Amino acid sequence: MSGVDILSRPRRATPEPVGRSPRTVVARWVGRRAIRSVVAWAFAFALYVVGSISGFASTYKTAAARAQLARSLESNTGFTALLGPARHIDTVAGFAAWRCLVILSVIGGVWALLTATRLLRAEEEEGRWELLIAGQTTRRRATAQGLAGLGVGWAVLLGITAMITVADGRSVQPALPVSASLFFSLALTASAAMFLALGAFTSQLARTRRRAASIAGGVLGAAYLLRIVADSSSSLPWLRWASPLGWVEELRPFTGSHLLALVPIAAFVLVLGGLSVYLAGARDLGASVLPESDSARPRTALLNSPTRLAVRLVRPVALTWLFAIAALGFVGGLVAKGAAPAVNASPTARQAIARLGAHSFGAAAYLGLFLLTAAAMIALVAAGQSVAAREEEATERLDHLLVCPVSRLSWLAGRLGVGAVVLVVGGLVLGLSMWAGAASQHSGVRFGSLVAAGVSAAPPALFLLGFGALVHGAAPRLVTAATYGLVTWSFLVEFIAAVVKLSHWVLDTSLLYHLAPAPAAAPHWGSAAGLVGLGLLCALAGGAAFRRRDLVGA
Repeated sequence: MSGVDILSRPRRATPEPVGRSPRTVVARWVGRRAIRSVVAWAFAFALYVVGSISGFASTYKTAAARAQLARSLESNTGFTALLGPARHIDTVAGFAAWRCLVILSVIGGVWALLTATRLLRAEEEEGRWELLIAGQTTRRRATAQGLAGLGVGWAVLLGITAMITVADGRSVQPALPVSASLFFSLALTASAAMFLALGAFTSQLARTRRRAASIAGGVLGAAYLLRIVADSSSSLPWLRWASPLGWVEELRPFTGSHLLALVPIAAFVLVLGGLSVYLAGARDLGASVLPESDSARPRTALLNSPTRLAVRLVRPVALTWLFAIAALGFVGGLVAKGAAPAVNASPTARQAIARLGAHSFGAAAYLGLFLLTAAAMIALVAAGQSVAAREEEATERLDHLLVCPVSRLSWLAGRLGVGAVVLVVGGLVLGLSMWAGAASQHSGVRFGSLVAAGVSAAPPALFLLGFGALVHGAAPRLVTAATYGLVTWSFLVEFIAAVVKLSHWVLDTSLLYHLAPAPAAAPHWGSAAGLVGLGLLCALAGGAAFRRRDLVGA
């Protein structure tokens, strides 16, 4: 079917349901999309909490075992810098709070700023915001409605997290109080609320979503660094009050709830939300508060082929992810030597690395377990590449290429090729950064083994890239759910398998199960080749399906 036939095909209009006020259309529109974005993350939040609570309760059953774990972790400066002070971690509640609060606050902040800038600034940048506010509303009212829709997404995140946390907290002995579990859930999602407001605010400041997300991401990075400095020095605990993530940490759920820390969190959300509404009415639609040049020199580099265009489109996001992978790998290598005693003292950790075929302990064992988390992060890059390709079609930008002498397969092959290069480079960057961090602490792990470990993290992501192409060709509207869902499922299977014995049929469905815990064990290059081969077959099948079907909008 030609590009002209596709463009001329009429699209079915979706009528506005009777009884719904047109004055709330923006809130409902943003809310629906925020909910779609948050549901998978909400279950990942909740299941991570469940794994922490149930895993600790089932593994450390005696007071002596819990006290030994507490002694090994409370004095570990590496873990303190990453996760905050270890308070009362000889209890189920204290361990869950220490393990989950900082990690999920950072993840929630990343989701929030990306979602807010996508649903506000990106939609305005693409011109769709004009259609939403062309009715019975103003720019300020529309922005207020948009904030309300984002609030609905946050409420779903809080609700799912609280529901599962309360249920699991009642199943352990001694049972966790319902009120404490609810406050814990609120603390876990407080960062998401703040960075939704920050993303809405930066969407008024910047003209493009990329710049708005960069400003908000810079604030998140600065907040995390301030928290690390505050937690790493006994003389600077007051510095936590200068960081939004520090406010979340000061809530201290399960370990002496500190309600006063809710005041700056609520003020942050309300002030930035109010400023967002005010600034939306003080500027023109499509403009920004920060000055931007009205003209620029044309940049035509990498516009003479679909593959080079893919490089240009992917480059900013890829560089951001590669920087994040490098930072993660360096921190993992940095704390490996200090974390080794805790790994050796943990039956769960020893069971996990033995199940995966590891034959050494110490820093190498910690890095082998750390590789699973890093590989999941690289897989998220693959999922993001699949979703980005789908969004080109859903937003009808692909139409402009296909009406030119460009075939569908050449476009898809270019996207997949560029994505594959990014994933392989990501694995190499991971290995080099882990070595740099480990070498700075004289951990004794060899350069070659760490580089090989990093590269071995790429094949699961390469398979996911091909799987995403298959879903894109067969059921394009399911790309986001299928790719991110597979990453979440793979991580959860590995996490649960460390505590509960699972059938090999279940384990085989996890991408991470086929990853050896290098450098504690030699990489499984045969499994890696099999994953890459299966990914290539999926990509070929997806390309054939994509070639035969009509283009599908959002």
